[in-house]
Amino acid sequence: MSEADTLPILLVPDTRLRTKARPVGPADADAVRELAPRMLDAMYKAPGIGLAAPQVGSLLRMFVVDLQKEEKPDPMVLVNPEILALSEELAVREEGCLSLPGQYADVTRPARVKMRYLDLTGAKREIEADGLLATCLQHEYDHLDGVLFVDHLSTLKRNMILRKLAKDLKAKARA
Repeated sequence: MSEADTLPILLVPDTRLRTKARPVGPADADAVRELAPRMLDAMYKAPGIGLAAPQVGSLLRMFVVDLQKEEKPDPMVLVNPEILALSEELAVREEGCLSLPGQYADVTRPARVKMRYLDLTGAKREIEADGLLATCLQHEYDHLDGVLFVDHLSTLKRNMILRKLAKDLKAKARA
């Protein structure tokens, strides 16, 4: 795939990042099969470990993740994911987001998650995760509902991050 074919990743404050994505239906099958590898390509080039369809301007309920265990690609495509269970136990992990480049903060989320989703063949799957994968799945799932990681922070911390991002993007545009 050439650079020109790489999907652009939307940046805050793009309003599409705050829009709830719609469920993928049978009529979307071709679009999803075409979109998934392009999303993975954009995620790897960014580089990142997760990317949700709304971040590339597609308001479909799907996201991709790849934690690259042992430095080998291990991509997952989750279509119409649903959270089945969240642990009461919480975990704090530093998060960042490709739509808020260079911005990071500690976010508290459930330590474990269980999700049901469809894979690219349309087969129903379930995954239980903890650690980084649990955080990543919850982070990308939030994107499908128009929620960003900064929404889990205090108003003060969120505003500091958003102001810094706006300043960084303005400086980059001038450069």
